[in-house]
Amino acid sequence: MAIPWLVALKVIPWGDVIEHAPKVLNAARKLMERQRAPKSVPAAGDSVIPMPSAEPPSAAALHQRLLAAQQQIDSQAQAQDQLTQTLAELAEQNARLVAAVEVLRVRTRLLLWGMALLALAWVWVIWR
Repeated sequence: MAIPWLVALKVIPWGDVIEHAPKVLNAARKLMERQRAPKSVPAAGDSVIPMPSAEPPSAAALHQRLLAAQQQIDSQAQAQDQLTQTLAELAEQNARLVAAVEVLRVRTRLLLWGMALLALAWVWVIWR
């Protein structure tokens, strides 16, 4: 079970991941800012939706359709805000993960060098 993880850890280009993590985080933050910015309302004459039938619908039917469309737009906007927030959180977690992996890489190198020095010292003591 651990072997695929070890292979994956060796195959992943950690240098590229570390290099691109701040860019991903900045892009996620920009996306969050764009989503929070007030949206402009188009003018009434900008988009005209043709009526499917020859006779116009009643005011009550139009009102119901307008309410249904507004609810759908609100739910989609809420879902998009949640997805954007999730993306930003994932990008921040990725940045923290990359930083932690880099710390672990440095510690591993130090540990290997220390072990090599201890092994050399041990061999020197035994041969002496």
